Amino acid sequence: MADMPKGRLAMWWLIASEVVIFGGLIATYIMFRLRHPEWGHAAAHTSTPMGALNTFFLLTSSLTIVLAHDAANRKDLKGAVRNMLITLGFGLGFLVVKSIEYSTEISHGFTLTAELFWSFYFLMTGLHALHVIAGMTTIFIVMLGVRKGKNLQRVEFAGLYWHLVDLVWILLFPLLYIAH
Repeated sequence: MADMPKGRLAMWWLIASEVVIFGGLIATYIMFRLRHPEWGHAAAHTSTPMGALNTFFLLTSSLTIVLAHDAANRKDLKGAVRNMLITLGFGLGFLVVKSIEYSTEISHGFTLTAELFWSFYFLMTGLHALHVIAGMTTIFIVMLGVRKGKNLQRVEFAGLYWHLVDLVWILLFPLLYIAH
């Protein structure tokens, strides 16, 4: 622990706190879901293709942020910035697809208060979307420094957070879209 950079240690603490938040939320959802098999009917109204597209966006963006980290380690500033921009593009694509999903679901009457399933759905996916926005903001701020050759180690920290965002989605996608 004494050899670990403070920024990396702080990021792991943040990630641990996020795991507690999402872990508790997901565990609560699973307990309710097991007691309410009728939620499968509600889950059938989520768009699996859109959820799969968002999974593609986030998994691919995990690759690009790793490539940005690799480029930063090699002091390839242009490569790091390019891959961070691509990561931001995938994050934006995720948010666009999510907003289309939300507007479609709400237009069909599936709102936050329609059923308890939809309350969980909007709470978990909405909280996740806020984390996507936070991750994109972090990557953007780090990218501004990387362009000037400053704080290249922060690419790793932003990448760790981005991987958490991906991991949470990988758990949410089967729970909310596939498990009918």
